[in-house]
Amino acid sequence: MGFKFVDLFAGIGGFHAALGAMGGECVYASEIDKDAARIYQRNWGLKPDGDITLAANEDVMDVPPHDVLVGGFPCQPFSKSGKQMGMEETRGTLFWNIARIIEVHKPSLVLLENVRNIAGPRHIHEWEVIIQTLRQLGYRVSKEPMVVSPHLIRPEFGGRPQVRERVFIAATLIPAGKKDKNPNPDIPDLSAVMMNWDPQDWKLDKHLPLEKLTTAASKKDVALNGTEIKWLEAWNEFVELMRVELKGEKLPGFPIWADDWILSSKLSIPYGTPAWKENFLYKNAEFYTKHKKVLDVWLKKWNNLEDFPPSRRKLEWQAQNAKNLWETVLHFRPSGIRAKRPTYVPALVAITQTSIIAKQKRRITIREGARLQGLPDWYDFVDQRDSLTYKQLGNGVNVGAVYNVLKAQVLRDLDLLGKSKLTDAILSAPANPDFVLGNHGDYHRVAENVKYAKENEVPPLRLVQ
Repeated sequence: MGFKFVDLFAGIGGFHAALGAMGGECVYASEIDKDAARIYQRNWGLKPDGDITLAANEDVMDVPPHDVLVGGFPCQPFSKSGKQMGMEETRGTLFWNIARIIEVHKPSLVLLENVRNIAGPRHIHEWEVIIQTLRQLGYRVSKEPMVVSPHLIRPEFGGRPQVRERVFIAATLIPAGKKDKNPNPDIPDLSAVMMNWDPQDWKLDKHLPLEKLTTAASKKDVALNGTEIKWLEAWNEFVELMRVELKGEKLPGFPIWADDWILSSKLSIPYGTPAWKENFLYKNAEFYTKHKKVLDVWLKKWNNLEDFPPSRRKLEWQAQNAKNLWETVLHFRPSGIRAKRPTYVPALVAITQTSIIAKQKRRITIREGARLQGLPDWYDFVDQRDSLTYKQLGNGVNVGAVYNVLKAQVLRDLDLLGKSKLTDAILSAPANPDFVLGNHGDYHRVAENVKYAKENEVPPLRLVQ
């Protein structure tokens, strides 16, 4: 193996997949959720430790030495006393345990991941403390957040058709006795894997790819129910009627709120209504006034949508020139039914899984969800219920994003890292982690390995390059 890494707050192993594809050996993992830890052990052959606060603190250090530390850590509020700006202030939070590991073992590379909001206005203090702590520990790290989404990465570099903005913190150890010539570095540069790529060029059929569901059982698991299909049939008829009514003009880009259709002359907006909502109310009134005759006929046919929940009486059309609703990818949202072109999909989320392949009248499958996160087709969720798997996928990190960020981090900081087994392993790894993990058929004996693994209750064999 080219290097050793530890995988903190490991989930089901997105970081492990990326670093393993670079030739890394995981020597320690931590995951407090027992269900996620079970899936991690099943696929990676390593049982994660439980509570990191018990394994890494002032008195105990059960985490072994390593070259790279990675983790998707929870962000907790720190003290805002103003007296401390560093490691002491993080006490009582999980970041302090990360910092303690770093303090003891001084890994060459640290790569942390968190949600987009960690770098937002509500968490300025937390962000500053994290960056200051890493710098106090002797690391080069940018004070600017590195926001990465897999849908912006070209498919040949492991990108995926999923909008999933996450913040990465890439910190590299400054060797003892060496002065950092770049104390305020830029974020690692991903332009080489993003250039000349238009996210509208994603095609789910080709790039995911979509599964071909051949059995009644497989279809039943993800099929829309009769009520959901009724909602979509009604709104599809709306789209087709408006295509004719508008005579080639685009469908409205603002949210369509059927509950707020009223003649402009009768519109009365309550004092204190937010400006954004006032704008949409005016636009809906104008839209209804202009197309009242057609819209009234449509409403009457569908009983004024009275059988529909309030959120299903709203449509957000983002599908541009799609001819009808069945040519889109849909999302059932509290703000309405969102329709967009079948290019990339919204982020998988832990609470629910709602991306709908309209032409097949179904939600995306577990396997498609795993593919969106860059996990290989041999990845096994054993016998757990689907809702739990969707939750784990929604909490996970995208493999291609990690893979490319770590490569870019090494390139940025070669002046600190120099030539070593670590840098050689990372920089000589294939351009696309799929070529190692086997997402494009390069994983030898995939079927045999998975069959053997299931029969013998062991993890599938890993690819040896």
